[in-house]
Order: sequence, then C-alpha cells, then structure tokens
Amino acid sequence: MCKKFLLAAVNAKYIHSNPGVYSLRAFAKERLPEAEIQIAEYTINHQMDWILQDIYRKKPDFVGFSCYIWNISQVYELVRDLKQVLPETEIWLGGPEVSYDSGRILSQEPEIRGIMRGEGELTFSQVAEAYLAAEDRLAAEDPEDRLLARLEGILGITYRDGSGEIRENGPQRLLSMDEIPFYYKDMAGFENRIVYYESSRGCPFSCSYCLSSIDKSVRFRSLSLVKKELDFFLERKVPQVKFVDRTFNCRREHTLGIWKHILDHDNGVTNFHFEVSADLFDQEELEMIGRMRPGLIQLEIGVQSTNPDTIREIRRKMDLTKLEAAVDRVHGYRNTHQHLDLIAGLPWEGMDSFLQSFDDVYRMEPDQLQLGFLKVLKGSYMASQAGAYGLRYRMTPPYEVLSTRWLSYGDVIRLKAMEEMVEVYYNSGQFSNTLKLLEQEYPSPSELFLDLAAYYEDHGFAGLSHSRMARYEILYGFIKEREERKTGHGQTGEAASDTCLSAFRDRLMEDLYLRENAKSRPSFAMDQGPFKDRIREFFQTEEQERRWLPDYKDHDSRQMANMAHLEAMEDGSFLLFDYKERDPLWKNARTLRFTYEETCAGTERGEYERIKEGQSRTGGRHPGAAGRGVWHRVPLLSGS
Repeated sequence: MCKKFLLAAVNAKYIHSNPGVYSLRAFAKERLPEAEIQIAEYTINHQMDWILQDIYRKKPDFVGFSCYIWNISQVYELVRDLKQVLPETEIWLGGPEVSYDSGRILSQEPEIRGIMRGEGELTFSQVAEAYLAAEDRLAAEDPEDRLLARLEGILGITYRDGSGEIRENGPQRLLSMDEIPFYYKDMAGFENRIVYYESSRGCPFSCSYCLSSIDKSVRFRSLSLVKKELDFFLERKVPQVKFVDRTFNCRREHTLGIWKHILDHDNGVTNFHFEVSADLFDQEELEMIGRMRPGLIQLEIGVQSTNPDTIREIRRKMDLTKLEAAVDRVHGYRNTHQHLDLIAGLPWEGMDSFLQSFDDVYRMEPDQLQLGFLKVLKGSYMASQAGAYGLRYRMTPPYEVLSTRWLSYGDVIRLKAMEEMVEVYYNSGQFSNTLKLLEQEYPSPSELFLDLAAYYEDHGFAGLSHSRMARYEILYGFIKEREERKTGHGQTGEAASDTCLSAFRDRLMEDLYLRENAKSRPSFAMDQGPFKDRIREFFQTEEQERRWLPDYKDHDSRQMANMAHLEAMEDGSFLLFDYKERDPLWKNARTLRFTYEETCAGTERGEYERIKEGQSRTGGRHPGAAGRGVWHRVPLLSGS
C-alpha cells in the first residue's frame, strides 16, 4: 500500500527552507528506520506543471504537503492534478493553514485522504507506521481494513474512512522538545539558504492575531542540547542561523545561556537571528549584547502599535517605555541590527493612530521598519472577532485586511503605497544621509513617506520596477519639485532653492557611493572634470605617504583610484570612500571628508567657489583647475 513516502514543501523563496518536513522525517526515521522517506522542496515561483512532473517522476506512494498561507493555493492545485496522474498515491496535508478547519477542507477536496493537525512529528510517524503495517502480506485482513483500524487510534488526524465518511480524532499529545531530533546531519543542500533552528515552542503571550497564542505553554529544549547543536553550526561557519522561537527571551536563563555560548564560541562569521520582546530585557542581557561582535546577532522586535487601546484589545502585554529604552541602548552599541515591526489594521487604530505609531517607531531609528498588514488567520481570536471589529479581509490567502471600523480601504491603499516607499528608501539603507536631511523638511516622518508615495503615483512611477540609479533620479526629482513649490519663482526663491538642492545633491552622491564605487552617475551629479587633476594628485600623494588608505599598500595610485573613490562635493569638501574597510552591519564604506587648502597653486578658494557655482548653473560645464595642495581630514557629517 505504501512503501515510499514523500514530504513536499512549497516555500515562498529559494533562500527559505522548511524545517517542518526535515523534523518530521528525522523523528519518523528514528522510529521507523526501514521507512523510505524523501523530502522535496520547491518554491511558489516554480511552474506548477514542473513541480507536478517532478513529483510524478519520484513515484511516491504517500505525499504529505506542508501548508501555510503563502502556498496553500498552489498546494490545492497540485493535489487536484496529482491525483489524476498518480491515482493510487495517498495524499495528506499538514501545517497551520489546514489544522483549524480540517473537516471542511476534506469535504471540499476529495483527493485528500487525511490531515495531520498541529505539531506533526509524532503524528506523521504513527501515520507512516500505519501504512507500513497495512503492507503486511501475512495478515488475513484487507490492507485498507488494516490501515483504517490503525488510523482509528492515531490522535491529531482528520481522515476519510472506508465509506468516505470524514472522521476527526482527538488532539495529539505535545512532545518534549528534547524528544525532537536534531535534523541537520550536514549542510549539503543548505548552501545560500536560511538555516532555521528551534530552541522552544509556544508563546507565553496571547496576541489575538497570532496562532501561537492558542497554546499558552512554552516548552524549552535543554541548554546542553542547544549548545551542542549550535556548535555544529559554528564549526561549519554557517552564515546565518535563524531562531524560530516565537518569543526567544521569555525565559531569562535560557536567553543568557545561549547568548553566553555564542559569545564565547564566536567564529567571526555566523550571525544569529532572534525574535524578541525588547521590553523584557534586563541589565545583564543588555550588557551582554553590548559585548558582542558587530553582526553576531540581530533582533526582530514586534511593536505592532503604540496605541495603548490597541495593545490592550489585542491582548498584548508591552511596556513601550522599557521597549524604547532597550532599543535605544542597543542602538548605541552600534553592533546589532534591529528590525521593528508594525501591523496596520488592528482594532482601535485608524489612519491617524497608525501614522502616530509609525512616527513613534521611526524615531527609535530601527535598522529596518516593517510596515505589515493584518492577516486574519484561521483559528485565531482575531478571526472570531471579525464581526465586532467590522473587519473585512481577503477571502483567499493570505487573508489580508481590507478595512475595519477604524480604517477604510482607501486608507489601506495609501498605507500600502507608503510601505513601498519605506522599503525602497528606508529599509534598503541606501538613502540614509538624504533622508536625514529630508526629514527636517517635514513635521513628521509619516508625512514624508506619504508625500513621496503620492509623487510616485502622480508621475506614473508606482507599480514599476526601477533600477537603483533610477531610484536616485526619482528621489532627486521629488526633492526638486518640492523645493520649486516651496520657494516659488523669482531670483531670491531660485537662489534659496539652488542652495537647498545643492545640499541634497551632495547627500544623494554620498549615499550613492557608500555601498559601491558606482561606474554610472545620475544626471544631477556635479561634473568631476574640473577636479580630476587634484583627485589624481591625491592618490599619487597617497601612494607615497600611505596616510589615509593603509590597506592599499600593495597598490599604486591608479589601482587605488579604481578601488577607492574620491568625490568633489558641492559644499567645497571632498569625500573619500574606502571600500576595503566597511561598516560590519550595513557594509558601507569607511568615509573620510577633506577640505582643500586655499593656498593651492593657481587656484584660490574664491575661484573654486566661482567654478562650482558656474558648474551648477550650466549643467556641469566649466573650466578645469590644476595645482597641488595639502589634504586635511575634517569631522564627518555622516557615514562611518
């Protein structure tokens, strides 16, 4: 009846892996070493026909699909087609997207034999054992009868009996975390993919939008096991290990034990990602973060809202004052990437309230600010309160909010456009200096991003794919248009506008070269022709003195000029970008700002100002300037 089992995962991206199917296989193989259990991972970007062909070639007797909101539509499509090409194959589903209305799903999808509800390790091993036992050729009973007799005693499943009637057994027991085997035997197949790790299950909190709130208990893996398994990753210098614990720091001893271990055994390469509640941090935990290598850990912090009525209604416990203080302290260490989350569409939060939440979190200066939208998940308390909240959401996955009593669909549309601007211009980290200057022009950060989103819409830029260089051009156009509206016409206004635009052009060029020595330049960039002799002389001097670029000792001046970059700015300074020495978090180049001595042969400072002014007025055409001078380092305005 069943000899070959296939656990199939359809992931959101190639870089993702599915820890669920690996854990199911590892647990089952310990109990059923004779079972042939394969894993097949695909992505939602694959052609469904290609996935169908691949599964068909494997000829499994049993296929179990791992189901989530991001892949359930593709899974149903595969299930319906798979049964036509492999009619004898038994099809089962599992995962959060099918655990809470399994009976309805089976009634609507006749191709599916059964659903494994909740945590699946023990359940899958028992289901696999039932199928293997049904193959006993010495037994007198029919294989189907033997299978059904076994399925009757397995908890945590909903299935069809011999007559096609849907039966639902009681809930499965929860395993101790130490019963679950470590499923990474080697790292083959995980190159260039995120490696997930689980040191606890469950969550102590009861957030109404989250399925983890259903099981209020938290089970922890023994620290001795965790340390041993983390050593496996550290010894192999895995680039990143992402903990999937819902609230990693809910038990202080567990947190400190793991952090002390990775601090003591840091290999200089591996980064660990944790989802935490920052308001729970105590002094010892914060001090330990401060001692870590830059990039050793990164933190994801769910704020969701700063509206106290909203926080109370969603059953979330959060001390915003403590959270902000913790975020600020970690920010001061400059060694840990912090990712703060907000959710639009929560109860008691209309447009004004959400924008206030955004401004509150933005001013905490997170490295990334994720503006997400409420997903109304099956089985959550939020779903049960949809009527009371006037909550309307999409009927197909991912069940995203459309409107509430407090937030209209028009507001949601505006926030989605704003989200795109935050992703492109803030979360990318590629416009940080320009944004700092631009923020001064607006009463609030949210107004800036809403204004930028409106500019994209008005000029037909929304919904299109743009190159990195195009993003700079568009942002400059936005700034220029805003300055023209602000200053109006007339000589005084034009001069004020040009002074302001000059400052923005400098910031944009600084941002452009922070990440890479860009070979192409935007149309608004100041012509570097008049300064090429001085720039060449700087690198020639540096070849002799090795004063500012000590890591280039084996390179001559031409090589240094190709590998580093010196940019003349409109404010009269020069910025040197050193790409051999980078910020460990954002990988921005080390940046030095210089000024040129007024005693340069042949050119006084006043002449330089006239040259620069002529360049900005005439679109980059002005006479060249030569002469030798002395370079001085002055304090950075920005950069690293």
